[in-house]
Amino acid sequence: MLYLLDSNVLIDANRDYYPVARVPEFWSWLTHLGEQGKAKIPQEIYEELIEGRDPLSCWLKDCKHRMLLGESVNPDLVDRVIRQGYADDLTDEEIAKMGRDPFLVAHALAVPGGRCVVTTEASRPKRTRANRHIPDVCRDLDVPWCNTFEFLRKLDFSTGWRSS
Repeated sequence: MLYLLDSNVLIDANRDYYPVARVPEFWSWLTHLGEQGKAKIPQEIYEELIEGRDPLSCWLKDCKHRMLLGESVNPDLVDRVIRQGYADDLTDEEIAKMGRDPFLVAHALAVPGGRCVVTTEASRPKRTRANRHIPDVCRDLDVPWCNTFEFLRKLDFSTGWRSS
């Protein structure tokens, strides 16, 4: 399984749980997963995250070749995600509001059953159109997803981790 990381996973980890400067083991572990092809960041998400000069964007720039998913998104899959996951008649404002979430889901959809979206978003099934959350869109498209803590458990993160 390849885990595709949403921007909020990295932003929240750095801000709330595993700051780059204080818990370097977490970031080394992620880099190791990237090298092994177990966790990647799609280009569209990467571009969102490197806009600043904070420790997270610096870490991403340093490990780009290990963490970046090296493929282009299929535009037909992005269109499918938007139509089936959000709505088939979205306005330009609604499309802008969704941000890059459809790209993330489309990258996972490209390999059915072989990719899992990791996000901190929670399911909100009553939300509609551009307000839908990633877990609900993934569910509707039969794309596996999990939250950050499930990801950490599945891939056995601990602060005692050391590279081999």
